[in-house]
Amino acid sequence: MKYNVQDHISAEMLRQEVERMNRFGVRLTGSAAHKQFVEYIRGQLQDMGLKVYSDPCFFNRWEAKKASIVLHDVDRTIDIPVSSVFPYSGETPPDGVTGELVLLESQRVTYFKARGKIAVVRVNNLNVLPSKLAFDERRSLPEGLHLPENYSGPVATSFVNFPFLAAAKNVGVKAVICIWQGFPDALAEGQYLPFIMDYQGIPALWVNETAGNTIIEAAENHRHATFTLEAEWEKNCEIESLYCILDGSESGESVIVNTHTDGTNCIEENGPIALLALIRALKDKPLRRKHIFLFVTGHFRLPDFRSPGGGGVQATSRWLADHQSLWNGKRGHLKAVAGLSIEHLGCLDWQPEGKGYAPTGDIALELVYTGNSMMDDIYFSALQDRTRVRTLTLRGHNFLHFGEGQPLFNEHIPEIALVTAPDSLCVISETNEMDKFDETLMLEQIQTFMNCLTMIDDMPAEAIGHCERYSLLRI
Repeated sequence: MKYNVQDHISAEMLRQEVERMNRFGVRLTGSAAHKQFVEYIRGQLQDMGLKVYSDPCFFNRWEAKKASIVLHDVDRTIDIPVSSVFPYSGETPPDGVTGELVLLESQRVTYFKARGKIAVVRVNNLNVLPSKLAFDERRSLPEGLHLPENYSGPVATSFVNFPFLAAAKNVGVKAVICIWQGFPDALAEGQYLPFIMDYQGIPALWVNETAGNTIIEAAENHRHATFTLEAEWEKNCEIESLYCILDGSESGESVIVNTHTDGTNCIEENGPIALLALIRALKDKPLRRKHIFLFVTGHFRLPDFRSPGGGGVQATSRWLADHQSLWNGKRGHLKAVAGLSIEHLGCLDWQPEGKGYAPTGDIALELVYTGNSMMDDIYFSALQDRTRVRTLTLRGHNFLHFGEGQPLFNEHIPEIALVTAPDSLCVISETNEMDKFDETLMLEQIQTFMNCLTMIDDMPAEAIGHCERYSLLRI
């Protein structure tokens, strides 16, 4: 069987849905905008006549409200542009903190030099980690596509080459200024990174390289600055994960389709719009298995939402831990024979260009994890009708697997997981990064996943096979 999603939605309708999502505001975990988006998803599912299941989640929410750096020069003050806040770092009093700027040669050396002062650290573009250390490439379309030799970019840099803020707090540093190094200023703006760390208890801000050079010069001349980062806390903030189930004709097996609802811009969390489109196209069609469509929260607050009992560090792990009867196949439970994770659709390719950041005229490289060779074959078969495609499939490698497909893989559910990773993925901006989004591409990608779903539903579990394990030490 083959179903056409264009019977239910067009590219223009997808763009309207993405713009509607943007109008809620920036959907950081537990924010008012995020809650409104979750309510919108619930309403859309209910309008389709579906029963909506809800998992309430509670956590302590931190949100920055005001940030500034004022440099005190010899006879004047200079406002230094702030690129972004360091999420869940810390906060200052309303008047900020004032202290001498102290440049540290590396964020990995001791902070003792900056005790009672404001530390300044360079965060260099991570361009030394071999891609083969983190990724095991399967195949590509067109043939010959590969990841860069070294993995780089703001996300990887902030995850691996981050300042050790806890060490700064422990020795009594007042605040930390983090300088993006090796990135165009335009790329550094608005990067909400890193989003994977616990609350640090010390305020920190990011500045771009140009502003950073001014700060470095001031530090070398023992200048002072006033650093302000005001934030609010909401204790026991309540937010929900939602899911719905489409019934199948046979009992005992399930397919999980998941995404996340929280994030920063139009490409980071547009997966729910894709899932809604798939549900509309499938809800009145005959299905062999139960199909569980999961809209999880917590992707941008992983320390509070991950669950080792559900297979890993991504937010879907909490849902898997709490709903084992829907997937683990034990004691009469449903057995998940496959899982599809859908994130970051419609991404256009932008790359650093000189001192700027510009479109290349191509689509972004689609990174897709496939859980075994059969799932890889299914995915490539599903691409046949695409007019634009730049796809590279991957296997989980060296215990690394990015995106919300990771818990499925860790629980040995054969997966197909889209996790395209452009450098603008975590940017908060007034444009919501709409200039980096293409609704026609998104429509084609949704059709690809519809094709995957129908092919999987036509196959017996034995043909789908078992999920592979991580490949190791292939560097």
